Amino acid sequence: MAYETSQPEPSAVDVLVDSEWLLWLVAVAFFGIGDLVTTAIGLQLQYVVEVGPVVGEVIKIYGATAMVWLKVLVFVLCYGLWRIVPEPHRVGVPLGLAVLGVLVTLWNLVVLGMATT
Repeated sequence: MAYETSQPEPSAVDVLVDSEWLLWLVAVAFFGIGDLVTTAIGLQLQYVVEVGPVVGEVIKIYGATAMVWLKVLVFVLCYGLWRIVPEPHRVGVPLGLAVLGVLVTLWNLVVLGMATT
């Protein structure tokens, strides 16, 4: 049974904006830490290589620890972008990093699973 309330139901954008801090947390956990750890583990295995053209070259030249500095650079640039983009559009910055981080970390886990079986 439907009933009327005095407050309108929040839109999806409102929910995302209200959860912006959680999106940043997911971005740091998955894009920052999850991708970094799973990539570092994968690079120690015989048949696993970094396929990202930029990251692959940076790792070849500077070693795997350069990934940390690349992650820091990406987060600094994204935070700067987040600061200058007006609300509610800026929620796309942590949302994009969070979604990308989850997908890349899951993909890395799949690759690790295939490489170790």
